Amino acid sequence: MKVIFTKDVKNQGKVGDIKEVKDGYAKNFLIKKGYAVSYTTRSKEILDISNKNKADALAAEIEKCEKIKEELKNKVLIFNVKTGKQDQVFGSISTKQISNELEKIGYKIDKKKIVLDEPLSTLGFHNVKINLHKNVQAIIKVSLVK
Repeated sequence: MKVIFTKDVKNQGKVGDIKEVKDGYAKNFLIKKGYAVSYTTRSKEILDISNKNKADALAAEIEKCEKIKEELKNKVLIFNVKTGKQDQVFGSISTKQISNELEKIGYKIDKKKIVLDEPLSTLGFHNVKINLHKNVQAIIKVSLVK
C-alpha cells in the first residue's frame, strides 16, 4: 500500500515522503496513529499544494533575510568600554549585548544567531557573524572604544 507520511517516522520516512509499505502496517499503525495518509490522487494534490506553499514561504523568508543582510552591512555598533593600563579592556562584549544594541536600532535578532569566533575584548573594530537563516549569513562591524 502506498502512503504519504504526515509526520516523521524513524527508519521509515519523513514528512511528505511517498513510500510503499505493507498493508497491515499502513492501516493498523501509520494511518490509525496519524503518521500517514493513504496515497490517492487527491492526497497527492494536497501534498503538492502544501510543498509549493512551504517553498514560497521559504523564498519569502530568505528574501527578507537578504534585505536585512544588506542593511546591516553598512551599520557599525559602538560600545563604550572601561579600560585599564595599556588600554586593556575589562571583560568582553557578549552576544546578548550585541543583540540589545541591534534591537535599539530596529533589528530584533536572537542572541543565539550571533556568532562570536573569539571574545570581543580588545579595542578597535571587529567583524561579527549573524546567522539570519541557514542560507543567509550577515556580517556586522562592532567597534570597542574607551
